[in-house]
Amino acid sequence: MNKISIITVNRNNADGLEKTIKSVIKQTYTNYEFIIIDGASTDNSVDIIKQYSSKISFWISEKDTGIFNAMNKGINRSTGDYCYFLNSADTFADDNVLKDIFETQTYTAPFINGHQINDFGSYTQKVPCLNRNLTLFDFYWGTIKHQATFIRRDLFDTYGLYDESLKITSDWKFFLQTIGLHNEQPLFIDVDIVLFEWNGLSTNPELTATHKNERTLVLDEYIPRSIQSDYEHFHEMSDYKYIVDVMKKNRVFTFLVKVLVKVFK
Repeated sequence: MNKISIITVNRNNADGLEKTIKSVIKQTYTNYEFIIIDGASTDNSVDIIKQYSSKISFWISEKDTGIFNAMNKGINRSTGDYCYFLNSADTFADDNVLKDIFETQTYTAPFINGHQINDFGSYTQKVPCLNRNLTLFDFYWGTIKHQATFIRRDLFDTYGLYDESLKITSDWKFFLQTIGLHNEQPLFIDVDIVLFEWNGLSTNPELTATHKNERTLVLDEYIPRSIQSDYEHFHEMSDYKYIVDVMKKNRVFTFLVKVLVKVFK
């Protein structure tokens, strides 16, 4: 059975932190270590951590330079086969998530990715895993869900830790590098992994410009501009393909096309 390093990052979110802690300690699979990295919170987060300290493998509360600096601290303390990042206020989808995945099988895949459930407050929405081989094109435009992904610990030794110069997109950069450029393909599993609270840093609309700027910096670092132009073109073509597919399903449109072909043949 794999040992899982569950890493929780928190700053001034005591209520969310307690919710996350309760979710972890209720897991029926127990071959895990629980690491909490607190960013010198000024609310009662540290009191919450101390309350549950017997269930926590390691914790620290000190200033950091951002969320990815905190995550890297957690990685450096981790000893598991896989790292899993469950940030403050997020919870496992149910008490048996780890058991359903790891109880009867030992994994060696670079990544294990399942389904994410987004919590918008008044409703939830499930985001299924992609369940296919991924390419650079997938990461040029998107990514897999960080909160629904177990990352094999040694990948951080091979490819490096999260880029702390990026404030929002460092996890995307890591996936772009490992999966998109080095073909470290995820194993997809049909399991709901996380209930993700939709009000964090990566989903803040006020940070859209920062997100875009960071994305541009990363693409320029890894992909020549000439290739980026091709990918922009491929993206446009994929939009056209969608339109064509819709038209093909329309019988009237298909009939008109056939008529026009006969007329101008």
